[in-house]
Parts: sequence; structure tokens; C-alpha cells
Amino acid sequence: MNDSLFFIHVLSWITFNETNSDYICFMRSRKKRRAVRSVILIVLASLLMLAGYVGYQWWLYGRARFIRYPEFGISIPVEYSIHGIDVSKYQQMIAWDAVSSMQVKKIKLGFVFIKATEGLGNTDPQFKRNWKRSKDAGMIRGAYHFFLATKDGRMQAENFIKTVDLKTGDLPPVLDIEQTYGVSKDIIKNEVREWLNVVETNYNVKPIIYTNIDFYRQNLGSDFDDYPLWVAHYYQPRQPRIKRDWVFWQHNDNGRVNGVLSPVDFDVFSGDSVAFSQLLIK
Repeated sequence: MNDSLFFIHVLSWITFNETNSDYICFMRSRKKRRAVRSVILIVLASLLMLAGYVGYQWWLYGRARFIRYPEFGISIPVEYSIHGIDVSKYQQMIAWDAVSSMQVKKIKLGFVFIKATEGLGNTDPQFKRNWKRSKDAGMIRGAYHFFLATKDGRMQAENFIKTVDLKTGDLPPVLDIEQTYGVSKDIIKNEVREWLNVVETNYNVKPIIYTNIDFYRQNLGSDFDDYPLWVAHYYQPRQPRIKRDWVFWQHNDNGRVNGVLSPVDFDVFSGDSVAFSQLLIK
């Protein structure tokens, strides 16, 4: 090969590689721009979704603020002096000032039980807001854990403890146990006992058990008679039909309260104001 042909081949090779290198850089730059655009679009979409969620929550709160009812909409056992409600995410945004200020004749709502946790790792999405705002509105507050019989009792207790910071003047912690999910009675008792022991040790106060009459009779019974009971038994005129003592009675699941968009569970305390204050965390 003569010198001129060799020079031409070398020049062609250099030109090809420079062109190829430029093309590779161009493609890399193009991919980078696409990646940046994708990230920007994802961020913008996320911000729009967040703005939409916040806007929806404010819209719900705006509606709740103007919700007014002439009555509670249910029969109230007026022989009891201390009345309250229990709530969870299903009541959505709550205007707590409206709740605490509602009065029908001599009946006012003085306390609220708020769902905090469920199972091993779930937290009610409205808990933090309800927990703070209810206290700000002057309500006596309590927190409850919805128990899953298929899960470990100690781990469920740790979920509740991690989420709920009980203060002086709050109600004792509550274990809500309503369903077996096919689990045997003996296992349920063991796991419930574990939850109660762990929670009592942590807060230094005896927890309250919430359940309905049939579940208590069939699955808990006398083994847990030394725990305060919050019992659900609807549409009874004066008291729940259960032989053992009870502290709270959930007497209706379809009440109406100012500041709440959906129906609410109603409860009463069994004693007077002195007994109620003695129950609160010191």
C-alpha cells in the first residue's frame, strides 16, 4: 500500500470514529434530557396529586364546619350524665369545635375514643389530626387498637405504643376485639392477654377491652372480667344486657353530630363525674 492510500485509510478511520463518538455523545445527551424531563413530569404529577388531596381534605373540612343537625338523630339514654362518641377514618375530616360545642337539651359530648392502629403496622390516617384537634377543642380523648386475631399480640401492642403518646387526663388505652377470623378461642385469649400485658406495662394503667356482648361471652368470658369493659349493644333502652360490670356502653351506631359528615357511634359512661375523673390517666 502506498503512502497516499495509507493516509486516506487513516483519515477515514479518524473521521468515522469522530463521527461515531459525536453520535454516541448526542444519543447520551438525548437520553439524559429525556430522563430529566421524565423526573420533572413525575415531580409535577406528584405535586398535583398532593395539591389535589390537600384541596379535597380542605373541601371536606369546609363541609364539616357547616354541618349542623337539630338533634342527635337517635334515642339518648338521658339517665347517664357523661356522653361521648368514637371515630375513625370513616368519619373523614371532623370539625372538632363544632362537635364539642353541640348541645341538645342537657346532653353534650364530653369524650371521644379515636382509632389509632390496626394489626401489626397499620395506623389510622386520621389519627394524628383527630388526636390533636379533639384535645384542642376540649374533648377528653382516648385511643384504641383494632385487634387482628391472626396476628401476634405483642407486635400489635408495639404498633399501638409506637403510635400513641398518652398524656395526663387521657382515657386508658383500648383493645378493640370483635372477630375471630377463624382463630381458636385459646389462641385468641393468649394473644389478647399478651397485648394487654405489654400495653399495661408500658403505660402503667389497665387497658379497657371493647367488644360486643356475644363475642365477650363466646371468646373471652370470665378470664377477662378484671379488665374494664366497653361494651357494644345497640338500641337498648337503658343498659346493655350483660351480667358483668361495664364502664362504657356503645348504645348506637347511627348518631348525628355537628361537624361530622357521616353517622357516628354514641357512647355513655356508667358513672358520675367523680368516677370518670378517677378513670383518667394520672
